[in-house]
Amino acid sequence: MKALVLKELYQALEYQDVGIPEPASGEVLVRLHAAALNRRDWWITQGQYSKIRLPVILGSDGAGEYRGKAVVINPSLDWGDDPRFQGKSYRILGLPENGTFAEYIRVPRKNVAPMPAHLTWEQAAALPLAGLTAYRVLFTRCRLQPGERVLISGVGGGVALMAMQFALAAGAEVFVTSGSAEKIEKAVGMGAKGGANYQEPEWDKRLKDETGGFDVIIDSAGGDGFAAFLGLCKPGARIGVFGGSLGKINGLSPQILYWKQISILGSTMGTHAEFRKMLAFVTRHKIVPVVDTVFSLPEGNDALKRMGESSQFGKIVLRIPA
Repeated sequence: MKALVLKELYQALEYQDVGIPEPASGEVLVRLHAAALNRRDWWITQGQYSKIRLPVILGSDGAGEYRGKAVVINPSLDWGDDPRFQGKSYRILGLPENGTFAEYIRVPRKNVAPMPAHLTWEQAAALPLAGLTAYRVLFTRCRLQPGERVLISGVGGGVALMAMQFALAAGAEVFVTSGSAEKIEKAVGMGAKGGANYQEPEWDKRLKDETGGFDVIIDSAGGDGFAAFLGLCKPGARIGVFGGSLGKINGLSPQILYWKQISILGSTMGTHAEFRKMLAFVTRHKIVPVVDTVFSLPEGNDALKRMGESSQFGKIVLRIPA
């Protein structure tokens, strides 16, 4: 089969022939039709990820066929017995196990689920990791309720966009932030109530004046800008954090945190039960993941380049030829 293989850090992926994987007991072989990129794929190529093992086929997201039926793959492996947090053996498909940037993949049977019928291969491939992450942080961790006001930071990324779509479907009033006025405008076109450009001075004060504050804030960046979220919180608000691309948080005021009774809740991926609930939610509300661009599998390095530029609005997808 053909696959994209990362052999060395900071180098291009190699499109080459590799052996078709042989499923072990409890595993199945899926013929992939589409795969999607995630920020972790880019980080791995740049050496910015733990326990990198080379060579490896990257890719956490995929949709394809198993026994003639359309399926999507849950990239969350060996969560463990406690739904509150992942166990020590937990890992994400695409490192250390070979991932979805290939014609075939072997995965545990329990990680294969029916594909929502209203989606194309490319749309379905864009769903698993972002959908699972967004579902858990919104509904399990932050316990979003209909009618609440939500702020999604960094709209344009796959998880942030999915969180916005899920929150809208759940009956929330959604605002967004971005460093791009164009991305904010696109989000408003999808149903967001408004947004703020965090590159502008006092963006948070203007957003607070406009909205009166938020019940739920979803963030993946951290960094110095995170401290502004506390001032945007209503009393009893919840802040869900699923990433930290900007690093450590400085300037956070514990006085605001405790006086407003604010909860800061970390969240990573999710359980098999949450994956099934996410798929049911997507099917019920006919949610369609936003696809930014589609490349063919041999064009995987062009797709990674676009990911590295951070200019995308939605998911970057690889179409896998028959």
